[in-house]
Amino acid sequence: MRDANAQLLCRPATVLGVVVSAALLAACSSAPETAEKRLAYQVPDQPEGSSGYTEKPGWATEKFAVAAANPLATDAGYQVLKAGGSAMDAAIAVQMVLGLVEPQSSGIGGGAFLLHAAGSKVEAYDGRETAPAATTENLFLKADGKPMAFHDAVVGGRSVGTPGAVRMLELAHKEHGKLPWATLFEPAIRLADQGFKVSPRLNSLLSNEKFLASDPVARAYFFGADGKPLPVGAVLKNPEYAQVLRAIAKQGSKALHEGEVAQAIVQKVRSHPTNPGVLSTQDLANYQPKKRAALCYDWNLPATQGMPVRSYQVCGFPPPSSGAIAIGQILGILGHTPAAQMPLGQDGLPTADWLHFYTEASRLAFADRALYVADPDFVQAPGNSWMNLLDNRYLKERSSLIGQQSMKVAQAGNPAKFKVSQAPMPEQIEYGTSHISIVDAFGNALAMTTTIEDQFGSRQMVKGFLLNNELTDFSMAPKAADGQPIANRVEPGKRPRSSMAPTLVFDKATGNVIMSAGSPGGAQIIHYTAKTLQGVLDWGLTPQQAINLPNFSSLNGPTLLEAKRFPASTVEALKARGAEVKEQDLTSGLQAITRGEAHGKVFWFGGADPRREGVVMGD
Repeated sequence: MRDANAQLLCRPATVLGVVVSAALLAACSSAPETAEKRLAYQVPDQPEGSSGYTEKPGWATEKFAVAAANPLATDAGYQVLKAGGSAMDAAIAVQMVLGLVEPQSSGIGGGAFLLHAAGSKVEAYDGRETAPAATTENLFLKADGKPMAFHDAVVGGRSVGTPGAVRMLELAHKEHGKLPWATLFEPAIRLADQGFKVSPRLNSLLSNEKFLASDPVARAYFFGADGKPLPVGAVLKNPEYAQVLRAIAKQGSKALHEGEVAQAIVQKVRSHPTNPGVLSTQDLANYQPKKRAALCYDWNLPATQGMPVRSYQVCGFPPPSSGAIAIGQILGILGHTPAAQMPLGQDGLPTADWLHFYTEASRLAFADRALYVADPDFVQAPGNSWMNLLDNRYLKERSSLIGQQSMKVAQAGNPAKFKVSQAPMPEQIEYGTSHISIVDAFGNALAMTTTIEDQFGSRQMVKGFLLNNELTDFSMAPKAADGQPIANRVEPGKRPRSSMAPTLVFDKATGNVIMSAGSPGGAQIIHYTAKTLQGVLDWGLTPQQAINLPNFSSLNGPTLLEAKRFPASTVEALKARGAEVKEQDLTSGLQAITRGEAHGKVFWFGGADPRREGVVMGD
């Protein structure tokens, strides 16, 4: 079932607990095959999908599935799984291809959070970038003591953190890989050598990009002699990237973190003519990924509209990510409001009443996020446990603050009733990322969100890849006006707070993993992922149907609605409740895979965001 445009166009009516037609499932079944024990990568035809909004059918598979943001990356993961690889093997192949074909979002110059499940055992691998040892909390302050403008801080070497994705993947592969490490780099190396077609999304982002051409290396790679972005369909080769991947394939992460490549990265960062950074070769050599305890909580749903009582365990990434905590708080608070019994409207969209409760719950969650969440190696959790923010009694208490009128801006709570000695972080721009969801034939599942932060990162290109601007995920200002420190301030060796939300969901009754999901989108990641969980697990939609729902959010300010996706009556009803409503583009890049059963067989149902170029493939 490799052809994403033909055999995988299977759209089941529902996913969980509802029988899907035998004819449809038969059409989605794969022919018998012989398992290969090695990867013989073949460069696929390179489709040219739209970067606007392209309807996608949803996909059904039996044995395994991979969902990623670009068809070439998805195909690389598919071929690895087909060759007998594990979900972890496939994730590495996918990531290396994404760094080539979707360089604006992620790559070996950035970081990632990865959740892996083997049966019911969940492990969290932290490959988040770290602040250089020579940095200070005043990194982003101007001479007058005020924070720099966002892109003044981003463009150049100042914003570059120590990358961690490759070293993290190396650790995870040692524990969960089946195919040889070097094998997993073959797809990206082949594509880099032979060339890949510039996609509509890459071309579109290049066309709107203001800063990338200021780097001579990036300008020579992404733009023609006339200064215009390479057109859609142009074949782009990257022999330097291929050479770096060959070295990593042979020597492991050492080839990136030490030696010639590390020296080139540091030289690029420190020699920027107007905005140099302080990254050192020692920072790169000393970087260590971390294994953390996954942050898991129960989500119990009442019987509604023909759906039975359901009980799930939702697992996400702990701090320094704020994603899992914020999603858990939003869903938990909603459970103590009338929203818990509200179905979708007759038009198939969330109702104004439900959106009111959702956005109010979001304001409360984002208020807590701004005050408390940062790198746990530097900041103490409330009452010494992040789970205090997800305590059911605390969430019920927070839900009582929601009335008929919008609170507009919420204040943080205090779940552990302790003296708070820090200030909330002001709202700050977040961008970027890419998400990968995979289930393999061996019972493993993973969700990985990977990033270089802003579009094209720091706009610094070296050895065929872009460097991150992850340090701008720290608070630009280290302290509030009253001198209170901000938890997510810059400190040497610290990992910046993230909104990335790779998520795995388990059925409490059986222990089976039933969902892998996540999205890019900066702080909006939290809402995109929460929407998909709500749609699939509460409203009974397929992953594709849930992803297709219009996006909505609040970051503890205005209510944000995806432009031209909600009726005027919904907008007016929210305004009548006192909300400031803004309609704008909310470009998610969701990927989701869910487990379903029919006629005694297990199937995987996948969805990819119509707002981007991703697809799902599997057998």
